[in-house]
Amino acid sequence: MKEFLSQLRHSGELLVVEREVDPRHELAAVTKKAQMQGDQALLFERVSGSKLPVATNLYNSRRRLCELAGAPLDGFCRHWSQLVDGIGEGGEETTRAAQDPAPRRDGALSDLPLITYHGKDAGPYFTSAIYLARDPGSGVPNLSFHRSMYVADDELRIRLGSSHDLARYQRRAEEKGEALEVALLIGVEPAVFLAACTSIPPAWSELDLAARVAGRPIDMEPCAGLELEVPASTQIVVEGRILPHERRPEGPFGEFLGYYVPEGENHVFQVDRVRYPEDAVFHSLLCGSSEDLAPLEAVTAARVYRHLVNAGLPGILDVSCSPAFMNTTIRIRQQFEGHARQVMLAAFGANMDYNRAVFVVDEDIDITDMNEVMWAFLTRGRVDKRVMVLDDVPGFYRDPHKDYWGRIGVDATMPMDRREEFERKTVPGVDDIDLRDYLSGS
Repeated sequence: MKEFLSQLRHSGELLVVEREVDPRHELAAVTKKAQMQGDQALLFERVSGSKLPVATNLYNSRRRLCELAGAPLDGFCRHWSQLVDGIGEGGEETTRAAQDPAPRRDGALSDLPLITYHGKDAGPYFTSAIYLARDPGSGVPNLSFHRSMYVADDELRIRLGSSHDLARYQRRAEEKGEALEVALLIGVEPAVFLAACTSIPPAWSELDLAARVAGRPIDMEPCAGLELEVPASTQIVVEGRILPHERRPEGPFGEFLGYYVPEGENHVFQVDRVRYPEDAVFHSLLCGSSEDLAPLEAVTAARVYRHLVNAGLPGILDVSCSPAFMNTTIRIRQQFEGHARQVMLAAFGANMDYNRAVFVVDEDIDITDMNEVMWAFLTRGRVDKRVMVLDDVPGFYRDPHKDYWGRIGVDATMPMDRREEFERKTVPGVDDIDLRDYLSGS
């Protein structure tokens, strides 16, 4: 992550906050304000109560995500799908022992910036926390994000979510009456962060995907007290165990949907040790902000794209899940009447958690601009005949009120047999105009 910060500083994409900030609300408020005005990363040099600087807004730019993944701006989905597909091929070294890893000091959770983000949060949270654990059966390592509430130096309370791999590992350990060894990673290199955002088959390792993103094996080092290895570039490593048969109150917390999740009985992470180098940088992530959602939107779109292409559907050009990750917009080159509807139906099955609304548009529409998408829907045919409603389809996990049930599909494509009637008007020469040649005082 520190190398990434150096690159951002060199390219003028890093804003440095020299003034000391309070980790209770003030740091989050400055972060949110900066995001409202641009996509530059932030580095807080002085945070009250901690000696560690805090970096944030690292992943809130689609352009930056494409650069990190080695993808063209208009081809993230295709490129990311190829990276994921390559995991199953095997035959390459994806991790290796680190040579001369940076020395780490022993510390405590209270050494770290204890950041409270939202007005009604129960306390400080570690929001960029990536949990590394091994499948108790196969030994395959898994990376996943889970919010973690600070209670004391020896205890975090975490929300696992019933559908996550880590939750499955914990259940299997708990059935045996055993704690699950876990390492919590804060401040990882970009390839590891992006890999942890991605949903892949349980038999595959996110570390293998990280190696493909980085273009090299991931350097690993052993934990001090666990039978686990962690990426050596990680800034802060918290070692511990998820306790069996133990649930304690966690929350409320302002989650990524934009609402507070109420207090609930959730898992307990017993902290054994905290280790970090003297010059470590802490990564803060404002939950539900552009830095949280931009990577989620990008990898979710790539997952839908991969699903559609692997299903053999023709004419799939690109997919976007912005500006809201539960919305999916698919750009196609129409091949036959009913093509859009067929794509719609296939897309619903690509991700049952997130694909609540699916729009299908023609190849001339900017799928990242919902104004264009809605314009296409409203001007390219009857609105009452081009909407598909799927009642009572189960969706988001832990949804007792069924608020996230149901699906809607929208065909925003033009009629195939009347395409000439929908030719978009143009103004010749716009791309050649430099306004400085026409405006006084420029």
